[in-house]
Amino acid sequence: MCDPRLQKLADLLVNYSVGVRGGQLVRVRGPAFAEPLLLEIYRAVLAAGAHPLLRLGCEAAEEILLKHGSDGQLRYQHPLTLPEVQSIDASIDLWAEENTKALSQCDPAHLAAHQSARRPMMDLFMRRSAAGQLKWVGTQYPCQASAQDAEMSLADYEQFVFAAGHLDEVDPAARWRQISQRQQYLADFMQGKKEMRIVAANGTDLRLGIEGRRWVNCDGHENFPDGEVFSGPLLDSAQGRIRFSFPAVHNGREVQDVDLTFRDGKVVKASAGKNQEYLLAMLDMDAGSRLLGECAMGTNYHITRFTRNTLFDEKIGGTCHVALGAGYPETGNDNSSGLHWDMVVDLRQGGRIEVDGEIINVDGRFTNARWPGNG
Repeated sequence: MCDPRLQKLADLLVNYSVGVRGGQLVRVRGPAFAEPLLLEIYRAVLAAGAHPLLRLGCEAAEEILLKHGSDGQLRYQHPLTLPEVQSIDASIDLWAEENTKALSQCDPAHLAAHQSARRPMMDLFMRRSAAGQLKWVGTQYPCQASAQDAEMSLADYEQFVFAAGHLDEVDPAARWRQISQRQQYLADFMQGKKEMRIVAANGTDLRLGIEGRRWVNCDGHENFPDGEVFSGPLLDSAQGRIRFSFPAVHNGREVQDVDLTFRDGKVVKASAGKNQEYLLAMLDMDAGSRLLGECAMGTNYHITRFTRNTLFDEKIGGTCHVALGAGYPETGNDNSSGLHWDMVVDLRQGGRIEVDGEIINVDGRFTNARWPGNG
């Protein structure tokens, strides 16, 4: 018998997050061991009158390619990939791994080459999404590997995941609509502002130009669970230093104590306490990987702890994050890169966000009573 929470999640993803309509082609993608949720989503897509396209992943195959593939094979662009992205109306992705460290022994240069080859697909996906032609959402399937990373039992991790998405409530969609309203107040305030400054007790002091950029309210329609307001800075604007509070995890590789210095928008100095070689390989992936594609504020105050999973960690209420690499065209940031790597700064132990000289967040709490975390 299926866990009723998975049925509720599938219904929310199909009917709230993506808003599937009859006749649409909906890609449903995830690892085979996530079958219980994949099948519930498949069933919900059919019930909506749409056509599900099931894609099952195999992490072991990716490991084999990265370890044994030639440079040409790593950089190969499959001719069926772009037509699929061009054809689908929606994409629902489940993120889960049986071993989150499976790729940790792969050569960073091989990872960079393989990700760089995906750039045309990523660019097309983002352009279609920005134009409203493609709806998408990604979510975490609770699994043992992610529970272990979060230092929880599987039962506790399942409860954490479902609570973060308000799936323990009678009508989670109604709850997300309420959250959306508070986040929209914040997004509306940010619209038209010129500069954002992030300051933290760990030495972070970074200024970002945001003039003319659009701020997006993330309320469960692309990531789930959600809880952030984001934009994309002007590409030549980042100035200063940013130190990240939590390990930055990418492709299962954990990079600790990341410290970046920006000048005229570009990373000019980078160091890490662990896996610095990997960090530098990702920064040198392509022309856009040393630039910022995103700046954001975490607004989900139901997520309070670091779990080594970006989906949750970047949403922690009282944090902010930036992403190296690809930008989201709908914000006005069109940075092109095979990389999109979110890194988080915790403001709760001493920090602030300033916008055009006005302090809008102190020690992780927003100063306006109508904004997230204040009701």
